Amino acid sequence: MPDSPFENLPHNSPLQPVKLELDDNIQFRCHKDIGCFNECCKKIDISLTPYDILCLQRQLDLNSSQFLSEYTVPFEMDKDGLPGVKIKTTAENPACPFLQKDGCSVYEARPTVCRYYALGLMSMRKENSPTDENAYFLVKEEHCLGHNEERTISVSDYREEQGVDKYDEINRDWRQIILKKRSAGPTIGKPSERSLKFFFLCSYNFDSFRIFTQSENFSEVYDLTPEEIEKLNTDDVALLQFGSRLLKQVLFGEMTIAIKDDAMLKRVQRRREQIQADPDDPNANYNGPEMV
Repeated sequence: MPDSPFENLPHNSPLQPVKLELDDNIQFRCHKDIGCFNECCKKIDISLTPYDILCLQRQLDLNSSQFLSEYTVPFEMDKDGLPGVKIKTTAENPACPFLQKDGCSVYEARPTVCRYYALGLMSMRKENSPTDENAYFLVKEEHCLGHNEERTISVSDYREEQGVDKYDEINRDWRQIILKKRSAGPTIGKPSERSLKFFFLCSYNFDSFRIFTQSENFSEVYDLTPEEIEKLNTDDVALLQFGSRLLKQVLFGEMTIAIKDDAMLKRVQRRREQIQADPDDPNANYNGPEMV
């Protein structure tokens, strides 16, 4: 990994190749009376984090499946096909679907990328490092007049002003999964198709994931207290963060969720019974994610 995340930027990149710390100041302000208002929303390429999706579906009063189907498209985040989700646009109309004449129609629930602009965040984890590092940088696009506004603010205060610090905190475990996979490379192996589907379920489709946590298969394996189970049933953020913990356990063996002593025995017995009942059933050999 290079010492600087910016050393290979093309000369015409809008990213300013200067690493910023939380105490560094930037000159920027966006508001509805500025001449370029809404320009940055007319041609977008916005990836969504789990908490972005949760906030947007709440704002639109949709369940996860409805939101994902109506407003997003899937994409592959790496060469192994790790699934990501972007806001849906079309070649004929690359504008954000939430853009209206007077601005963003979901402003209170706007995604992390929108909150950061005109700042950028690059999270890095060097090989064999147990922790990740955040690098902030400035994005200067030709159309943006916000950099000419006479207001300076620290990176830390700008993050707080835009509410992005809360988003980063809730998404922290999920981002660490992405970083660990990228930094570990081939040492962790290519995820199975089953693992990729499970990653999508835990990361984005919260209603289906909640149904999974209420299933017999789940309760046979994971040893949760009644209070923990109740929280997963009623607290969306707790469910999101539990999904990231479960992914770390399934993908990397980071054991933070207790497993029942007889879980493997029950799972093997269930599979045998399913195969005996219907040898041709394609689901006979699937009882959820691989248990680690």
